[in-house]
Amino acid sequence: MTIYIGREASKLWKRICAETSTEINLLAENWKYILAGLIFQYIHGLAARGVHYLHRPGPTLQDAGFFLLPELGQDKGYISETLFTCVFLSFVLWTFHPFICKSKKIYTVLIWCRVLAFLVGSQILRIITFYSTQLPGPNYHCREGSKLARLPRPESVLEVLLINFPRGVVFGCGDLIFSSHMIFTLVFVLTYHKYGAQRFIKQLGWLIAVIQSLLIIASRKHYTVDVVVAWYTVNLLVFFIDKKLPELPDRTIGAASLLLPLSTKDKDMNEENHKLLNGNSVDPADRRSRTQVNGKVLEDVNGVHNDTNAMNGV
Repeated sequence: MTIYIGREASKLWKRICAETSTEINLLAENWKYILAGLIFQYIHGLAARGVHYLHRPGPTLQDAGFFLLPELGQDKGYISETLFTCVFLSFVLWTFHPFICKSKKIYTVLIWCRVLAFLVGSQILRIITFYSTQLPGPNYHCREGSKLARLPRPESVLEVLLINFPRGVVFGCGDLIFSSHMIFTLVFVLTYHKYGAQRFIKQLGWLIAVIQSLLIIASRKHYTVDVVVAWYTVNLLVFFIDKKLPELPDRTIGAASLLLPLSTKDKDMNEENHKLLNGNSVDPADRRSRTQVNGKVLEDVNGVHNDTNAMNGV
């Protein structure tokens, strides 16, 4: 038992090392896109903080969702946040599964380049939308009488740039159309729907997205229009951006060879690395002695000669 565990641990470590080497090569080529996407997350937070200074509390607007769904109450607002956190963490963990699992379809760096492109496109439209018209926030801390509904004039530029994280993000007002939580949720669900392997999880993801929508409205964190607009805007935007982006390479030896050096020696090492990435050990029979003739690598054919001689009675 101990020997088996040690052997499996050794395979896992080799798989992690091989995957890390591949992902580092990809990161070296695509770090600009990853960095730009992460910087824009800060810009999006800064824009949401800025619109809070423009927010003016007022009576809650008439809303069909508020009429149909019972109000959860301020003390149960954590339910939707807990569900969103589970979705977020689950997706992040899934994107790193190639480092551990034998069967894999994606590269972590490339999938995050794609996800960040979807997020940035959606967030640009969101910023344009909530700066075009500021609606009175339906959330409890955004209503009339709340001290957090209006922000005092900032004393310095630094106060704005720091965005009072994380309190300023959690208790923001004015950034309504369309829901940021639904942007992340739908982008994650759409990405897994295309690149995930488990059909049950795909169906569960869509069910969770619907439940998340209902909880956001029931918690009075957004108007129904904020959620509805997110559903069709994010789906359409992901569809068009996905058409423009190059398709992710399949995790095959041919595709993997495009990501690593292509010398004769490196090709052999690449094949062995790919077997390790997929959890397979290298066959010792593949390590036959080889002879180089006129710059070409030839397999040792002694076995073939022996078989031929035997057939001829020698």
